[in-house]
Amino acid sequence: MQDIQAKLRHLSLSAQKVRAVIDLVRGKSANDALEILRFANKRAALPVRKLLVSAVANAEENFGVSRDDLYVAKITADEAPTRKWRRFGARGRFKPILRRSSHVTVVLRERGA
Repeated sequence: MQDIQAKLRHLSLSAQKVRAVIDLVRGKSANDALEILRFANKRAALPVRKLLVSAVANAEENFGVSRDDLYVAKITADEAPTRKWRRFGARGRFKPILRRSSHVTVVLRERGA
């Protein structure tokens, strides 16, 4: 069995928010995961769904695997570089603003026959 992999780097959402979405699809079949993400009411659902579509396309095109045989073996959201901004506050202070981002990796596998 081969691992089919796709990565999404520098997604401008925090890894914590993305993990709430990817936990819904971990271990599910590829078709079920796409349907779950299609109706998930979270901002992170659209980029994760596009990543999953890309991984399925990689499997079909490069490895000749049917999408019905695929399942989400592993999906992770890791911290990416944080952009640090500052907003000035009262009495000469400044308040940091952290713009967090994340890297998402999905690994698909073929179900054992």
